[in-house]
Amino acid sequence: MEQLQDKSLVKQSSYIDGQWQQGNGAIDIINPANDDCIAQVANAGIEQAEQAIAAAKQAFPAWAKKSAGERAQLMRKWFDLMMSHQQDLGRILTLEQGKPLAEAKGEIAYGASFIEWFAEEGKRIYGDVIPSPAADKRIMVLKQPIGVVAAITPWNFPNAMIARKAAAALAAGCTFVVRPATQTPLSALAMAELADRAGIPAGVFNVVVGDDAKGIGKVLTQHPDVAKFTFTGSTQTGKALIEQCATTVKKVSMELGGNAPFIVFDDADIDAAVQGAIASKYRNAGQTCVCTNRIFVQQSVVEEFTAKYVEQVGKLKVGNGLDEGVDIGPLITQEALSGVTKLVEDSVAQGAKVVLGGRTLDMGKNFYAPTVMTGVKNTMPIAESEIFGPVSPIISFTDENEVIAMANDTDVGLAAYFYSRDIGRIWRVAEGLEYGMVGINEGLISNAAAPFGGVKQSGNGREGSKYGLDDYLEIKYLCLGGLDK
Repeated sequence: MEQLQDKSLVKQSSYIDGQWQQGNGAIDIINPANDDCIAQVANAGIEQAEQAIAAAKQAFPAWAKKSAGERAQLMRKWFDLMMSHQQDLGRILTLEQGKPLAEAKGEIAYGASFIEWFAEEGKRIYGDVIPSPAADKRIMVLKQPIGVVAAITPWNFPNAMIARKAAAALAAGCTFVVRPATQTPLSALAMAELADRAGIPAGVFNVVVGDDAKGIGKVLTQHPDVAKFTFTGSTQTGKALIEQCATTVKKVSMELGGNAPFIVFDDADIDAAVQGAIASKYRNAGQTCVCTNRIFVQQSVVEEFTAKYVEQVGKLKVGNGLDEGVDIGPLITQEALSGVTKLVEDSVAQGAKVVLGGRTLDMGKNFYAPTVMTGVKNTMPIAESEIFGPVSPIISFTDENEVIAMANDTDVGLAAYFYSRDIGRIWRVAEGLEYGMVGINEGLISNAAAPFGGVKQSGNGREGSKYGLDDYLEIKYLCLGGLDK
């Protein structure tokens, strides 16, 4: 922290109604690379969550009445401040989350891009005039901000997951309350500091940091003044939160778990597929919801792909994210590492083979070696579970129909990837995969202009793109009668 250029970005309490609030006790923020306590943040609870909602409710009318252009100007200042502090924000993110510094700075730019995108897209919230069935009537449709938005966000992208939601909400004219993950609240609080500097009014953007996940979660999902709730995290938790939202019939959007297939056909550019799979699999040490989870390779090229893949994965450097040249940092906690270890061990017990890695590393409590497994079946634990770690299970297949069936044999459907140069196959497979996003000859697919989201039990709603505003808007129908007099 001493190397930050702007140390005032490090805040240690919740941000509510434009003020830094105190809590009851403190939460230790631990660097997963070395277990050092890098900061303490005041522990907010139910009372502070209710205060944040009250502040957001009070701020909503004035914020909603601002023109889209006025909101865009303030959001543009927020974007500019995030980019001018990219180095410091990236360093804070690495210290609390563990990912390599270059990757962390990339997340800052990625998160900021949503603020820039929605600042402009908010100016294009169009209504409709619909032809009327009667000559004396006119039918019009307005889109209006839904109201107070509450959010719960995860630790794996502590900046971008907030920015994706808050940017759309604010651009639509909504006010926003977020509970960030308690492992990584410093990034959220730094964003609040920059929002304040940008001139975003008090109560429009609020951050509540507290370890009472159930208590605060119930407030955010059941409070009658919250009109919309949005969550990124596990499918299991998402289901519970949806159930809680039902008590007040809230609008919800959920970005939940995945089990992404990465398919390599025999006509693919194998070298490009290897690089694409590595980019998709090992980003953030495999701790992303759109990470490649199962690698399917056509039988005729599985040996070639595996040999090249193992060679390239073996070159990845593991270490503290602040060290030069590090590609993979630690897992977030020892519990996370234990979960990955068990998936590998259970799958080996069922016949899978570890050809690279498959072990913890003696450089800290949370490091796991980049791992490649062969002889994997689609029914093994490593293939059926979301790994959330740096492990690549390789599964061979014979034909197109077989691999589409295996890829779809899961109750989630967030992201999928495949490599092929056959234009007919590209269309068949893209349409056949039951996923909300499909990368074709590309391993990194997310950007502010594209709709991010899944199908099946991976959630509902979309973040980013022109569609990303829809979840923060209500459609109002106006019928004008008596126009023939």
